[in-house]
Amino acid sequence: MTTSLIAAAPTFAWSPKVAAVMISCNILAIALGSLTIKHKNVGLGLPSSAMFGGMGHGAMLGVTSLGHVFGAGAILGLASMGVL
Repeated sequence: MTTSLIAAAPTFAWSPKVAAVMISCNILAIALGSLTIKHKNVGLGLPSSAMFGGMGHGAMLGVTSLGHVFGAGAILGLASMGVL
């Protein structure tokens, strides 16, 4: 079953459009996380935490991971529609 899912995934080359989609999704996730995470400054701090809404290391790692999930879905969806 896994091989059929991999075979069904669209293939495309990296381009600046793909990078723009991933960056946009990460910015969206950071904005969403800075508005919704209750205890975002717990743990290690970031050197420029004021720029990211006062988030600590763990919160930033979590929201950028979520941003990559959003980005992968958006890139695969846009590639299957023929936009990328």
